[in-house]
Amino acid sequence: MELTLEVAQKLLAAQPFSVLVGARVTAFGDSGATLEVDVREDLQQQNGFLHGGVLAYAADNAITFAGGAALGPEVLTGGFTISYLRPAQGQILRAVAKVAHSGRRQATCTCELTTIDDAGTTVLCAIAQGTVVALNR
Repeated sequence: MELTLEVAQKLLAAQPFSVLVGARVTAFGDSGATLEVDVREDLQQQNGFLHGGVLAYAADNAITFAGGAALGPEVLTGGFTISYLRPAQGQILRAVAKVAHSGRRQATCTCELTTIDDAGTTVLCAIAQGTVVALNR
């Protein structure tokens, strides 16, 4: 199967949790993937910031899609770490993941998570790194 933006969008739409949070793949290719989530009240924590679990979800999924761009569609996250830099607030959460290194069976990816406000201003709120593993290699 050739992986395209349209195929990536269909794969994401088949994930019930991704549908629940309203995630969408907005870019996909050899160099990585971008995932976006609209910031909604039901995704926030008690202080009005986007919940850290939503940021971790976005990083995990963006990293996995980026790894899939390098390794093919049959991949899983092998592990990832995330560093929260500042509280996430705005209108859109954007997770941009890129392949840092890829072998035959494994890819290491980085991800920058930013929020975008009404004026289009972006703020870096977290950075993640993860390993993606091919299932059938």
